Amino acid sequence: RAGIESVPKGQMEAAHSLGMTTFQAMRLVILPQAIRNIMPALGNDFVAMLKDSSLVTLLAVRDLTQQAKLYSGSSFRFRETYLVLTFLYLTMTITLSLILRWYERRIRTEER
Repeated sequence: RAGIESVPKGQMEAAHSLGMTTFQAMRLVILPQAIRNIMPALGNDFVAMLKDSSLVTLLAVRDLTQQAKLYSGSSFRFRETYLVLTFLYLTMTITLSLILRWYERRIRTEER
């Protein structure tokens, strides 16, 4: 909602003056600009969500942290287990950040 409200009202008026319906104006004019405005905040939310809860749970696999807890409890290799877990979360976070950075640059390049 904040992204849509960040687009100047004149954009909607200009789209209407060109004969576009409200739906066309939203789809072709307003939303592309709103997405550009909200990408940094949305990217930060994705990274925070990744850190707060494992994305693997979406794939019906046990949470990584829970798996590490079970494994380290049975093998008594706490340091190694949590070091690997840290590396996995760091890898996922960096990968997601790089993808979002690439997408933001792509959007900014199209803007010019």
